[in-house]
Amino acid sequence: MKELLDSSASEDLGADFKKALDEGWLPIREVARLTGVNAVTLRAWERRYGLIVPQRTPKGHRLFSSDHVQRIQTILTWLNRGVAVSQVKQLLDTPQAFSQPVENDWQRLRQTLLMAVTKLTERPLDDTINQAMALYPPRTLCEQLLLPLLAELEQRWQGQFGAQMERVFFYSWLRSKFGARIYHNNRQLHTPPLLLINHSDRPLEPHLWLTAWLVSSADCPVEVFDWPLPVGELAVAVDYLQPRGVLLYSSNAINLSQLPKLLNNVNCPKMIVGPTVCIHHAELSVTTSEIADLYLAEDPLLAHQALVQCGLI
Repeated sequence: MKELLDSSASEDLGADFKKALDEGWLPIREVARLTGVNAVTLRAWERRYGLIVPQRTPKGHRLFSSDHVQRIQTILTWLNRGVAVSQVKQLLDTPQAFSQPVENDWQRLRQTLLMAVTKLTERPLDDTINQAMALYPPRTLCEQLLLPLLAELEQRWQGQFGAQMERVFFYSWLRSKFGARIYHNNRQLHTPPLLLINHSDRPLEPHLWLTAWLVSSADCPVEVFDWPLPVGELAVAVDYLQPRGVLLYSSNAINLSQLPKLLNNVNCPKMIVGPTVCIHHAELSVTTSEIADLYLAEDPLLAHQALVQCGLI
């Protein structure tokens, strides 16, 4: 590895990387794929907190070892326990600190977002999410912040005056926010998309958009239809788009008798996601054995995990 760091190297970039790969070093894109932590976040962890200090080629490109990958996994473990990213380095470097209680950063962030929603103030909402997105991987952010926030809001909105106003404000913001991210990611990608369809009678399904964002963050193009398709038209959409798979999301009961017709001639993997999987658990468990390549997942995190496991992302 020393040869890579010598200033005597007037070698071209390709030779540097080939030598590094031969020695078992990993480029940042591969580390992002292995860990689920995108390159922007890895750079932020290095620059702001010194959590990961990779080696560099003479051209300045980052190279990671298997020890770096293991350290990233340990960082993720602490983040998923609620530790603020600014506190993780102390826990990594000071073994005796492991048993000490740590401040839960996620609760503070949720309260900031909750206050922004209740006051209908978009800027603090947007700024808080932008800062969190720069420091935390999408899956961790979804699991520790966004899904608990949605659950807390739904509980707040039970019989609450102004609930519909807050719900429409937040759901509209969420769809615009993640829709923009997905659009920009799609522009950079040229592989077959995953087609996600809102199959419920609720507009602005937030969990559908979180699922789409998690998929998009894995460098998979995403097409989102935020409205149900009638029987027959899904097959036409699949014929036009040639997606790698189709995901139907619903938070309520669906017409199971129409499902075989809806999925007829959809010759790619299919997934049903959302509370509807719990509502129809017994029937859908039978359906998966009757319809080829049909998978089930109850929420965005399980959907993301299942898509990874079946090789769709």
